[in-house]
Amino acid sequence: MSDAYVPTKYDSVFWIEVDKIKPNPFQPRREFDEGKLAALAESIRQYGVLQPLVVTRKDVEKEGGGLSSEYELISGERRLRAAKLIALATVPVVIRHGENNLTKLELAIIENLQREDLNAIDRAKALQKLVKEFGLRHAQVAAKIGKSREYVSNSIRLLSLPDYMQQAMVNRELSEGHARSLLALNSKPEERETLFKEIVLKKMSVRAAEQVARSIAQDRVRRYHRKSPEMIEIEKSLTETLGTRVIIEANEQGGRLMIDFFSPEDLSTLVSSLAERQTAEQSAALSRAESGGVSPVPNTTPVEPPVFPNTTQVGRDEGGDDLYSVKNFSV
Repeated sequence: MSDAYVPTKYDSVFWIEVDKIKPNPFQPRREFDEGKLAALAESIRQYGVLQPLVVTRKDVEKEGGGLSSEYELISGERRLRAAKLIALATVPVVIRHGENNLTKLELAIIENLQREDLNAIDRAKALQKLVKEFGLRHAQVAAKIGKSREYVSNSIRLLSLPDYMQQAMVNRELSEGHARSLLALNSKPEERETLFKEIVLKKMSVRAAEQVARSIAQDRVRRYHRKSPEMIEIEKSLTETLGTRVIIEANEQGGRLMIDFFSPEDLSTLVSSLAERQTAEQSAALSRAESGGVSPVPNTTPVEPPVFPNTTQVGRDEGGDDLYSVKNFSV
């Protein structure tokens, strides 16, 4: 296994002008936290660059004759950026010779992985580059970075999600656990889109997302052929109206309507919304009847939201499956 190169006391350290060092074109990380860079820059201002950067050197012939040296970064991107922030003139470097593009990419990835600096999407793109541009198999990539083949394959699979979902991961709105649930619905883009919105808007837990994805994957095949186009449209309409996933199960005797919710407060909101709609419909019916000279006795019994004891102690990842089962509640 290759390791990210860490300079030792036996390496020769050179002081190179910051402006002469070009960034690593194979740097996999695209997101740099400005706050952390500023903190690193202040540390460098006080104590200097404690660990040399690693670069390659290439001698090129100048137009007027003679040679000049060009340097390209292998590792130390954050230190180089921080040095530029405080207008540092020179930085300490260790020069490595004979490095090819594969090694540059490999070392940059390993450095970031070892420091956990890469977000999941940048990591996936870097691993995919190793596979596509350098013709490595997933098992070979795994051996180079000290991870399992499954780790590499699952990371690269994240890139099959739509771009806006990938960006949500970069923005930390979506975790890898959430992404795995969405990947399970790649063949059902509409359901995947609904689940994505629920995760982001309702801050759904990973466990709840996995349960929804599993339910869709298992139940959709079993029930879909029984649904008429009208029933599917009703499902979509209710999902949009209530802002949560709604499923209609049909059978020979009739069927049932399932409405997803992910906390006691979420359920209370849904019940209140349905109660308000019921009251509005009854008022409209009463007005129509009175205008026609009929005086019906409407059912005005209010629908009270369910009351949960100790709701502050109920978490989204706690309790058994029956806690949030729709079968335990009636509207």
